[in-house]
Amino acid sequence: MNINLPHITKKGYYQFVTFRTKDSLDKFLLKILDLNISNSKKQYQLDKYLDSSVNGAYLNDKVLELFKKYILEQDKKLFDLIAFVIMPNHVHILFKETLQLNEAIRKLKGGSAFLINKRLDKKGQFWSDNYYDKAIRDDKHFEVVYNYIKNNPIKGGLKDSEDRFYTVY
Repeated sequence: MNINLPHITKKGYYQFVTFRTKDSLDKFLLKILDLNISNSKKQYQLDKYLDSSVNGAYLNDKVLELFKKYILEQDKKLFDLIAFVIMPNHVHILFKETLQLNEAIRKLKGGSAFLINKRLDKKGQFWSDNYYDKAIRDDKHFEVVYNYIKNNPIKGGLKDSEDRFYTVY
């Protein structure tokens, strides 16, 4: 049984959010999404696969810099930014909510998609429709998520890992 749980959203909550490029969703990822396992296990398998996949890997070089600048410009407008990492085909971001979660993510994805599509001379949907979110439960969970984000590009073997991680924490 596949249960779609509601997103937990509340101003002042810390949120860990992951979203990916639309073109990163291949048949293997779609199989993982259909598995009857917990969302956290799905997310782990998805991230592990995405870290090594080249599908939808647009977030490099000038696009990486453009998107990094865009996220930083949204600090204090859409959320209170803590940290983020931009992988070649997905993003992990940790922030404190100041707007409803779905509104902040919609604006972040929509505005960045417009800029990235323009840079890449692409048209159409850039980001996948969905996103994974997890409200941070306590200080230990916060540290685990922060370190996960920080170490993700290193774990993924990316040579430009220092350019992909940013923190205000």
